[in-house]
Amino acid sequence: MWTVTPKRWFVWDFVARDDREQEVGQVRLSGWRERGSVVAGGLEYKVSRERAVGTGFVLEGASSPLARAEKRSVLRRAFAIAHAGREYVLQAPSVWRREMVLYDGEAEIGRVAAERAWSRRARVSLPESLPLEVRLFIVWLCFVLWRRQERATHSA
Repeated sequence: MWTVTPKRWFVWDFVARDDREQEVGQVRLSGWRERGSVVAGGLEYKVSRERAVGTGFVLEGASSPLARAEKRSVLRRAFAIAHAGREYVLQAPSVWRREMVLYDGEAEIGRVAAERAWSRRARVSLPESLPLEVRLFIVWLCFVLWRRQERATHSA
């Protein structure tokens, strides 16, 4: 299990730490557009939109894409994530909570949940069978959705 905490106030850069408080990686969201990066094992992986206009994101390695995520519906908080020939689904189990569940087929295999209703701190439980950079990408996707929700709330 990880705890993901913001590095500073008003910035969407986060540090992921394990139960022993050791840093396992970082998640960075750009302030301008829905892009950013994740840092795993000292390497930075870029995250950007798949196309200029669209609902997909790609996690890029040094020479090729490592994972892709496509928003399943405009109305639902859910992504289909493709990695290493497999497809996973990341979706919110409820419209009321800031929590996302990762599924492999019908089986729940992980969760990312805000610690409190409006907190930017999160508890993360994702399978170690996924590479670290892919797990951080999943956290990045959750934070993108939560930031969208926060911005919609403040603009209303």
